[in-house]
Amino acid sequence: MTTTEALRKQVKKYVDKADENSLRRVNAILEIDQSSNEWWKDKEFVAELDRRYEAMESGEDKGVTLKELDISIEARRLARYGK
Repeated sequence: MTTTEALRKQVKKYVDKADENSLRRVNAILEIDQSSNEWWKDKEFVAELDRRYEAMESGEDKGVTLKELDISIEARRLARYGK
């Protein structure tokens, strides 16, 4: 039996014995997981990505280079944790 099969069997046993509140929580977790895998269906999120892309393309947002990003991260790390 594979790990996946064993997990399915264990989850099935849990679901068969679970009360309504537990089933609602499990369902909510599964729905969140499913929706996070379909970001392209979120119209607000896609609109925000489009807005940011257009700002970069037009030059309105200059962005940062990878080197600038690395320097910024290192500065914040040093400020928070020291050497």
